[in-house]
Amino acid sequence: MTADAFEAKTFDTPDDRMAFPNGHAEIVNTGGRRLLRVTFEPGFRWSNDMAPVAKTARCQLRHVFWVMSGRLGLRLVDGADVEVGPGELVSLAPDHDSWTVGEEPVVFLDMDPKPPGP
Repeated sequence: MTADAFEAKTFDTPDDRMAFPNGHAEIVNTGGRRLLRVTFEPGFRWSNDMAPVAKTARCQLRHVFWVMSGRLGLRLVDGADVEVGPGELVSLAPDHDSWTVGEEPVVFLDMDPKPPGP
């Protein structure tokens, strides 16, 4: 087996960890991609907690993620509000807001978030 034929990693020993108000993300890089395990604690809201850091009113990344636990509220680019929960696989366009619904943390796997573009 060649060195690039197989790689196994775990979020218990991530390649990187990012902390932010009311949440954090563990980041694992493999196969030229990154996978994030993101946790939003109760009270998290992107427009309150991340906007000052990102310097944009709403998240400008495209996301494809799978919700593991908790419930996540989303305000879409057209202003519609939706809610997603465990087991749902979500494709989300840039220019959105998000928040934790209820008192349970939201945990999801985010598959290599990307800025807008091709």
